[in-house]
Amino acid sequence: MTRPHPAHDNPPPHVLREYALIADGERGALVGPHGDIAWLCAPRWDSGAVFAALIGGPGHYTVTPTERFVWGGSYAPGTLIWRNRWVTTTGVIECHEALAFPGDARHAVLLRRIHAVEGDARVTVRLEPHADFGAHRSRDVRRERPGVWTGRTGPLHWRWTGAEAAHPVRDGHRTGLAAELTVPAGGRHDLVLELSEHEDRVRRGDAVDPDRAWHATQDAWARAGEPLPDCLAPDDARHAHTVLRGLTSASGGMVAAASTSLPERAEAGRNYDYRYVWIRDQCYAGQAAAAAGAHRLTDDAVRFVAARLHEDGPRLAPAYTVTGAPVPDQETLPLPGYPGGGNRIGNHVNRQFQLDAFGEALLLFAAAARTGRLGPDGRRAADIAVAAVERRHQEPDAGIWELDDRAWTHSRLICAAGLRAMAANVRCAQAASWAGLADTLLARTAATSTHPTGRWQRAPDDPGLDAALLMPAIRGGVSARDPRTVRTLDAYRAELTHDHYAYRFRHDERPLAEAEGAFLLCGHLMALAEHQQGNEREALRWFERNRAACGPPGLFTEEYDIGQRQLRGNLPQAFVHALMLETSVRLAAPAPTEGETP
Repeated sequence: MTRPHPAHDNPPPHVLREYALIADGERGALVGPHGDIAWLCAPRWDSGAVFAALIGGPGHYTVTPTERFVWGGSYAPGTLIWRNRWVTTTGVIECHEALAFPGDARHAVLLRRIHAVEGDARVTVRLEPHADFGAHRSRDVRRERPGVWTGRTGPLHWRWTGAEAAHPVRDGHRTGLAAELTVPAGGRHDLVLELSEHEDRVRRGDAVDPDRAWHATQDAWARAGEPLPDCLAPDDARHAHTVLRGLTSASGGMVAAASTSLPERAEAGRNYDYRYVWIRDQCYAGQAAAAAGAHRLTDDAVRFVAARLHEDGPRLAPAYTVTGAPVPDQETLPLPGYPGGGNRIGNHVNRQFQLDAFGEALLLFAAAARTGRLGPDGRRAADIAVAAVERRHQEPDAGIWELDDRAWTHSRLICAAGLRAMAANVRCAQAASWAGLADTLLARTAATSTHPTGRWQRAPDDPGLDAALLMPAIRGGVSARDPRTVRTLDAYRAELTHDHYAYRFRHDERPLAEAEGAFLLCGHLMALAEHQQGNEREALRWFERNRAACGPPGLFTEEYDIGQRQLRGNLPQAFVHALMLETSVRLAAPAPTEGETP
């Protein structure tokens, strides 16, 4: 039985599987089972959090029953409209949650609608906006008129409507508003919070009409949905597409995750800020969307990646903000963090070179070209990526897992895959030279990175196995029938998997599950690799096992602790949703024949 937290306290942290995401493309909030919005960065994904309770800071927005309750919830199909549902001792309450969609980059609108499904709905409401991870408490808080409150926190101005019974509260350095609401049986009550960089929008502009905002948001989500082809688990595939759309800004940039510093392994120091656009992850999503026929997401990915190549060329960074700006340097916050996690913002990836990003960009452009959606900007960006591969393929890089600089086998072979895909899908005079460069990369890599057993190894100076070594064959850089492909898959299956969960690589001599969680991306790679080899039963087992590694909201993190059956890492992790979507589509079709582009 779940008990509500005292109104004067920060909401307690929950296990990650219990958080739902609401998002509008420009920002996202995490909503807990107590009706606690414990995380929201505003006005944009990489801005400071105005609700930072998730990582121990002040700031939350909570609507929770006053009685004892048990919790459940679900998304309205094809949307990121979350419906918290509480069965109390006297009735049933729902609170529908959404960020008005599509989002305005400078003005967030957070919609909450309380439904008294059975019996009267009695709830406690607490609003505490504290900008910049709690550095700025709310000030200038005043009642503009009955049911309308305004205030300011840091650079943000806010307006809250629907809380006629609210009153100001102060607890030490924390300030906010609190209210007790009773909604009669069968009725509903709307709360609308606006957060804006512009004072005029909330002080002088008209308040948001909740009925219009809800209807507009529902209609926009309906338009954002795209018909998917026959696929496995069509409802989950549709949800994965919806999550990716919610993480994608109007700029086309898709953040890797909505959060920062959630632990991959408690107290292990592996917690990072993923509120940025990783080129690799964006390409994974674009390729998955192309496989599913979700052309708008593919177009977004091509637009964003092409723009970065035009701007930075061979100096392409691994990650950017959604506006295309550099990722800020990593720093720590004066907060305790999520239990077992940390308090980092920014990311050291801004100092890395990752060769495989060029290969993934070429794979993305080729996927767009297959459906006739690679325009002139994308085509010129592809030339820039090819030139970068030709110029830089012998340099050491940080690789897919962002480790020490080495001549990582995956980086070189995935570039070969991108070159082959472009040569196969774009008719032009350069196609033969692209294929020739792919042959050169394969030959050079084979000469330095073929293990004595005949499989691929991680790097010339690292004989180990790596899940990333499955990808070149999946993407067509190496033949599926090449002995090195088959031997790599056999060795990986034997050494780095357990009970249809997969791990990236061996960190040390500890059992796999003690070093890190199962990597859900790798589980879907195994499904694709088995499918490519014609092992359909095994492919299905891999798919089903890894798509189930989520909580009630159906969100995935990077890792999954198979012992405790818990999510680990930032939430939600976009590339896992991308690979889940792609796998659900590809496994519903026959495996590609030799020489056929995946």
